[in-house]
Amino acid sequence: MYDPPVAPKSLADPAALDARRALLDGPHIAPLRALARRIAAERGAPVPDPDPLDGGVGARLLLLLETPGPSIGRTGLVSRDNATGTAANLFRFLGEAGLARADTLIWNAIPWVIHAPGALNRAPRRAEAVAATPYLAPLLALLPRLAVVVPAGRFAAQAAAPLADLRPDLPVIPVPHPSPTYVCTAPSVRARILAGLRAAASHLAKTG
Repeated sequence: MYDPPVAPKSLADPAALDARRALLDGPHIAPLRALARRIAAERGAPVPDPDPLDGGVGARLLLLLETPGPSIGRTGLVSRDNATGTAANLFRFLGEAGLARADTLIWNAIPWVIHAPGALNRAPRRAEAVAATPYLAPLLALLPRLAVVVPAGRFAAQAAAPLADLRPDLPVIPVPHPSPTYVCTAPSVRARILAGLRAAASHLAKTG
């Protein structure tokens, strides 16, 4: 049995990262990894795996970030436990909102790495957003228990319209991006993130 981390940035520890990677063959993650490999082959760019400590195909909440950041290369995982400020904020916000890891899947609106090797991340281009939209349908098809989507950031929030076309019944609750760049701009940003995540948690509690 693998105990979930109790503090952010745990994947900075090589032993913890090795232990996490050893869980990547789990059946709850395998279909999502297969989709990630398909996208990587079609786009010619790396696509990180979802964290095997999260819910995988059993997730009821899909948290959509924007794009994989440069730090993804260190772990190969989309995880709240990565050693970045954004991941650390996300770790704390999800915990404060009372969202169980088993209920969550963290993914990116553009799943593949868009920056050049060694370069800083950049804002997605319109063409990349258009190219990413068709991957929402196969992603949703892998999530039979999905009950709510939380896009984080203005770019991820653009997925609301195609999500509504695919699943009109699916609530979409946008929140600000958890990057320290945004969170530190005003106390209201933190409050809005927590309010959105708590609304999502409340919806999950009502739907069972």
